[in-house]
Amino acid sequence: MEETVKITKDMTIDEAMQVSPMVGPLLMSTGMHCVTCFAAQGETIEEAAMVHGYDVEDILAILNENLEKENAAS
Repeated sequence: MEETVKITKDMTIDEAMQVSPMVGPLLMSTGMHCVTCFAAQGETIEEAAMVHGYDVEDILAILNENLEKENAAS
């Protein structure tokens, strides 16, 4: 069985969006519109969460829960 890739706080937003196309819309739904920003190429999930005043663990939980659902459906 193939191991599921997890999104981590040290991944850049761009790297996380390469893991799954759902990352962008999920981040935007939390108010983190950095996916459309040039900084997304070099800013980590943790840095973006900090800038926007979010707990990075909350963001990771949302992203990884949805990633697990996406992988289970495929």
